[in-house]
Amino acid sequence: MDVTLQVTIDCADPQRLVSFWADALGYVPEPPPGGHETWRDYWADMGVPEEELIGAGETPESIVDPAGRGPRVWFQRVPEPKAVKNRVHLDLKVGGGRSVPLTVRTQRVDTTVERLTGAGATVLRVMDRPDMDYYAVVLRDPEGNEFCVA
Repeated sequence: MDVTLQVTIDCADPQRLVSFWADALGYVPEPPPGGHETWRDYWADMGVPEEELIGAGETPESIVDPAGRGPRVWFQRVPEPKAVKNRVHLDLKVGGGRSVPLTVRTQRVDTTVERLTGAGATVLRVMDRPDMDYYAVVLRDPEGNEFCVA
């Protein structure tokens, strides 16, 4: 059996998160399939009722890895705000692993954190454990979803 992984993130503003996470992951907004001009056109052709399409599909609500390696990420509009800590979160592994000196990994993480805070993320905490040869930063995306940069 073939399995394809899609990560779905509930949110209030899909376009805001498409922009943020495309930048964070090096992904691109997913174009509508089959020559359709918009996702709304595609969904209408698929038979999705008009009342379900209100406010949806004029701009991409998903992102994809241009190299085709990573999973598709879909930002699903939901009416309720985020209320509690994520039970699942994304780790952006930019440091290079333990074969890279801690000072280099720290600089790579800090550079990425600076870029992402400029794009709307906020820092929650720094996990600086030189005694364990570890450095990571926990952040929130523009809608409050936690993720780590390590």
